Amino acid sequence: MSVQEKPVSADGHAPSTVSPRVREVLSNQLVILVVVLAALVIFFSLKNPIFYSTSEVSNLLIDFSGLSLLAVAETYVIVSGGIDLSVGSTVAVSGVVGAAMMIHFQPHMGLAPDLLLGTLVCLGVGVLVGAVNAFLITVVNLVPFVATLVTYSAGAGVALVLSGGGDVGNNQTAILWSSTGWWVFTWEDLMVLVLAILLVVVLHKTQYGRYNFAIGSNPFAARAAGINVKRHIASVYVLAGALSGLTGMFFYIRIGAGASTTGATSNLQAIACVVIGGVGLMGGTGNSVGTLLGCAILTVVGDGLIFINVPPTWNQVVVGAIIAVAAGLQALRGTLPTAWIARMRNRG
Repeated sequence: MSVQEKPVSADGHAPSTVSPRVREVLSNQLVILVVVLAALVIFFSLKNPIFYSTSEVSNLLIDFSGLSLLAVAETYVIVSGGIDLSVGSTVAVSGVVGAAMMIHFQPHMGLAPDLLLGTLVCLGVGVLVGAVNAFLITVVNLVPFVATLVTYSAGAGVALVLSGGGDVGNNQTAILWSSTGWWVFTWEDLMVLVLAILLVVVLHKTQYGRYNFAIGSNPFAARAAGINVKRHIASVYVLAGALSGLTGMFFYIRIGAGASTTGATSNLQAIACVVIGGVGLMGGTGNSVGTLLGCAILTVVGDGLIFINVPPTWNQVVVGAIIAVAAGLQALRGTLPTAWIARMRNRG
């Protein structure tokens, strides 16, 4: 009786039985993130059924919204080849300055004009910090890490001095408004999500976004192609500052006050979302949708650990482990031997 031989590829390996489409799906970063997110939700829900209740989903969305704008801002910066460490302190100083201005004018204004004033002030403070970052990087020629470390330290100090180490304001009306909305979404959540989606579209579907990727990949080639690299980089840091300022207003409405401690670790969390989302830290690659999924994963982990009675002190440890795994996977994908990759492509 003859034995039927299995066909082999040129490198001597049996072809894979997995279709190319399935392999493509399994290697897709966004698919992996969605699967991880779903697995985490299922795990925490099985451990504590309250986790998927309407009230908890609403809390998750609030935490997600508070981080998403910063993470998308950090995505723009990192894709362009830089980094912004100042987003956390910008949240704090913009919230404190905005709160002080609202306290000054509040007796003469209603809630809507009051919040509008605060939003404009927070936005202005954020733009100012972003402009300082842009000046230090594009004119003084400091590396982004050093330039934004300077503004991070200065911003944290200014917020501490202006607030006296405490809260500025006690706007209970704003807190009540922040709890209103539609279904599981507060009005704040909806506004932040709309803005985040708009930013995703701009990064991936417009000329501005294409310039951002081009500069991050090769600034010399981008300059040779006629792109004003310095002007574009400056605009990216101003945008990151503006989004940080708006996040400062988000936290003001949520807690009814500005505080120097608001956003204390937000810069690290935003960078963590970017890393988890698969954005290349060397610039030029990445997907802001992945960043938002990274935000969702961090939010679910942070709240889920509380629901299974893990001490909050372990939160940062777990987040650090997640970042290490995500960064390790990025490095692995970037350093796989060419021959091994070619072998995998030849299978099937």
